[in-house]
Amino acid sequence: MGEPTTAGRARRVRPGTVPLMAAVLAAAVTGGCSVGVPDPAAPQPVESAPALATPTITPGHDAEAVAAQDLPFASGGVLARGVPVGMSDGLKDAPGWNMVKDDVAGESQYLKDDGCLVAAKVRTNQSVLARRDDRESTVALFQYLDPTILPDYLKAGTLRWGGGESSPGRTVEVLVLEQAAGAGGRVTAVLARLFGTAESSVYVSVSCPDAASLAAARADVGRFLPVLPPSA
Repeated sequence: MGEPTTAGRARRVRPGTVPLMAAVLAAAVTGGCSVGVPDPAAPQPVESAPALATPTITPGHDAEAVAAQDLPFASGGVLARGVPVGMSDGLKDAPGWNMVKDDVAGESQYLKDDGCLVAAKVRTNQSVLARRDDRESTVALFQYLDPTILPDYLKAGTLRWGGGESSPGRTVEVLVLEQAAGAGGRVTAVLARLFGTAESSVYVSVSCPDAASLAAARADVGRFLPVLPPSA
């Protein structure tokens, strides 16, 4: 997933037609590459150059309190401005899973014994897509990746929001794009959220041989691949 710009207006597709993005995402997952940018002429934010990290303290911001509560779309403003979220790599230790790509260009991939493949990434410098709230911002993220996607294609979903296995389960609201089995015979689900205040986004693609294995893989993602609240 490249760096975002404002997406063009979504064009309509025939009812029942699978959005182009889902097919592109499935090809990206099975091919082990990133999703292409549909508008090469659009301006792009510059990815921050690697630098020595220094502690960031936001006056009046209680990071522990933020991590201890659910994060629906409407609550994205409680995050510290400009401090990105993270994502765990705990799926590599889950039964039946192995990490096959470790933070390459910001993306990690995990392969399960049954053939399911998960690609997860976090992107920064996402403020150009920020809208009134995080739900609208997340719709803009999907439409940036593929302008044919209409909001009605996206379903509500959640990922785990921080905490260890022994901690009370908190959730972060995301949007989900699902694709039925296509020519390649695989089914795919994409879960994503753009955090406007934190100026970052998370993106998880799950591709499996069939619906049953996809459901199991999504349960594993929900348990072992939490989104990590900013610590600042």
